[in-house]
Amino acid sequence: MSKQVFINVPVSDVTKATVFYEALGFTKNPDFSDENASSMMWSEDIVFMLLSRDFYKRFIPNKDVAEPSKQSGVLLALSLDSKEAVQAFADAAKANGGNYYKVDMGASEDMMFGYEVEDPDGNHLEPVWMNADFNPQNPSETF
Repeated sequence: MSKQVFINVPVSDVTKATVFYEALGFTKNPDFSDENASSMMWSEDIVFMLLSRDFYKRFIPNKDVAEPSKQSGVLLALSLDSKEAVQAFADAAKANGGNYYKVDMGASEDMMFGYEVEDPDGNHLEPVWMNADFNPQNPSETF
């Protein structure tokens, strides 16, 4: 059996969040979805569980659920196959109620290209393309 990663994400509206994540290329698994949660497949081994804030709270009874529009608890980087795929991901986010922006990491875009994407609740995703074959002539072009 392969190991899987399940990423639980609190959302204010499960239906709205499901539509948003489907627009980004995730696939809903109805076998593990209901009014409290949507199981969204990024790959066979990586699953985002979009949980209503009340349902999410049941897993952390002695803590508050962070308000992602005001606080950050995690940045979730997702690798994509090309710069164009990263751009399409960011554009789809903006067209479906999210937003994106660029952070200068000091790396050449020929080596790494990505955005900071916010879902409608303010949770952060980082679509990124990295060129494994990049070999800078000038070592100062790397991190």
